[in-house]
Amino acid sequence: MNATPPLAVPAVDLAALTDVGTEREHNEDACGTLFEGGAAVVVVADGVSSSPGGEVASQMAVEVLLRAFREEPPGRPAGQRLYRAVQQANIEVYDRAIAVPELHGMATTLTALAVEAGTLTAVHVGDSRLYLVREGRAVQLTKDHTVAAERVRLGLLSAEKVRFHPDRSVLTRSVGRELIVNRDRLSQALRPGDLLVACSDGLHGVLSEEEIAALSVSAKDAEAACRALVERANSRRTADNLTAAVVRMSGPGVEVPQGSGWTSRLHRLLKR
Repeated sequence: MNATPPLAVPAVDLAALTDVGTEREHNEDACGTLFEGGAAVVVVADGVSSSPGGEVASQMAVEVLLRAFREEPPGRPAGQRLYRAVQQANIEVYDRAIAVPELHGMATTLTALAVEAGTLTAVHVGDSRLYLVREGRAVQLTKDHTVAAERVRLGLLSAEKVRFHPDRSVLTRSVGRELIVNRDRLSQALRPGDLLVACSDGLHGVLSEEEIAALSVSAKDAEAACRALVERANSRRTADNLTAAVVRMSGPGVEVPQGSGWTSRLHRLLKR
């Protein structure tokens, strides 16, 4: 019986952390990570607070996405698996909201990324964000699906005014609101030393791109980077929940046995 040869994949270090923040009693954010074979997956969700069941929607979306991703055929590229998993999460959140009257209308943002063989694929709905930090500079890869952001793209509003616009958090797309959700998908080749930061609007609403880059780069590992980002945002006493997920491309490659199984984690840190 021949042993399955190892699959060479870039070395990654990943972590995710969510915190209730300084001004709220409940955390409507959720996040998780998954490593299966050669694919590393991170997901961030932010329940829509203007709808019932925001906390249920975000947690459910993360759980369903991770389950659906690992249940996809392993030979399918990670990007395809992720795209389908986001739709499955949308369907199950939508169906739950229909079945439970108290949860009718619940919805969440969802930003998910998979890194496989040195290539990033991300699938995105809502106003959580994904940044690429390269050579000390953070660049936003995702587009915000909000009324204010759409007006900027149409040239009806200046980018400088978005932060203080009353519609800056009014979503034009969300997971669970409709049976079929329009998902953005992007792909990016990664280099050793690159960092990826996914975060909810509670964090990117109070931290600049320069701060996100500096805190992520200076941390010793992905977990320390998540804690540094959340702690700095908490120091601003933001009124929102906070979530950060970080993926660090830490080297040219490691060998992982194919079919080595999977591990996943859901992360929730509540303030004492």
